[in-house]
Amino acid sequence: MLTQAPKGTKDILPRDTHKWNFVESVFREICERRGFAEIRTPVFEYTELFSRGVGETTDIVQKQMYSFADYDGRGLTLRPEGTASVARAFLEHKLYAEPQPSKFAYEISCYRHERQQKGRQREFHQFGVECFGSADMLADAEVIALAADFFAALGVRGVELRVNSIGCPACRGGHREALRAFLSPKRDALCDTCKTRFDRNPMRILDCKSPVCGELVKGAPSMLDYLCDACREDFAALRRNLDALGIAFEVDAGIVRGLDYYTKTAFEFVSNRIGAQGTVCGGGRYDHLIEELGGPPTPGVGFGLGIERLLLLMEAEDARIPPAKGADAYIAYLGEGAKLAGLGLLRRLRAAGLRAEMDGPARNLKGQLKRADRLGARFAIVIGEEELAANAALLKDMVSGEQRRVARDEILSALAADFRERKE
Repeated sequence: MLTQAPKGTKDILPRDTHKWNFVESVFREICERRGFAEIRTPVFEYTELFSRGVGETTDIVQKQMYSFADYDGRGLTLRPEGTASVARAFLEHKLYAEPQPSKFAYEISCYRHERQQKGRQREFHQFGVECFGSADMLADAEVIALAADFFAALGVRGVELRVNSIGCPACRGGHREALRAFLSPKRDALCDTCKTRFDRNPMRILDCKSPVCGELVKGAPSMLDYLCDACREDFAALRRNLDALGIAFEVDAGIVRGLDYYTKTAFEFVSNRIGAQGTVCGGGRYDHLIEELGGPPTPGVGFGLGIERLLLLMEAEDARIPPAKGADAYIAYLGEGAKLAGLGLLRRLRAAGLRAEMDGPARNLKGQLKRADRLGARFAIVIGEEELAANAALLKDMVSGEQRRVARDEILSALAADFRERKE
């Protein structure tokens, strides 16, 4: 156990971190261009934030949260999702008093005790955005467009956008009663969790991952048939906005999302390339969350996007990820004097912004050049006895194999000239 990561967690090794760095940099750039400012929140919160904000009838709260008591006996929970924490920060720092809308972006680790499957761990990572303060469906379209543009920037093509409206408290009552009437003859066959949802929140049954419940809800009444006039018009406005943006979508009445705070808009980006659980990005509108947490009435909309599942999808689609950067230069040396001269040169190269490497263990020249090749070095700088005496070095192009003697004081300018030529 000492040498194994806990079940449901995974190390991200150096051979993979460049992939993470790439998608993170693209996400940050996409968000910055659209005015979504980065926010960072604690990895744990008071438990009641999630039980109240996410919803007591959700799988997350009922089955999946990592909760514990601190030394003062207060209940704490590792965050299972990002929206509730951002909403708490929005309230705590009275950001609602600033000009609205407020737009946030984040990259976080989340924790849920659930069954492991492809691309789904107990510790997982998400990109997310939240937009508070706008009830206009333009905000919903902007959030969806951000996700669509992100996929496009990564070269991911095999995702489909599905949208739905799950109404508001004013129009859910009729659907709730129709849903109970539909499910009443099947109630005894529901899973234990869904039996508790039948009275408290039957819409959550539609989101159950149990295959048995999935069959039982087929043909259930659609919320789209029970929308009030305001929700119907908002859903039509969202579709018009998406059409104007040139974003293809499919209306899917089965999308309800798994969190209680959602109202009106619910959407998912899905793919069939990463297994049965094909949702890569999901989100929607939550107009009552801030109020539910004790703040002023404040509409909101956002999404969460699983990074592990995104990388699986990119791999399945063979989407191009820039390779890890190798060293710009590797300094090889022969003898103690050459090593000391190499150390001085190493510091100068790094101070100039170059990725330079030099090894301490004594290797022969052949071994050092093999090491340079493994590091992906573009150049090897060789200092032997003759070069040391002449205050020079051999500059070897590791691609072409060409080499030339250069004064050590001119190494920087020689490298700069070569890198400049390759960029041009």
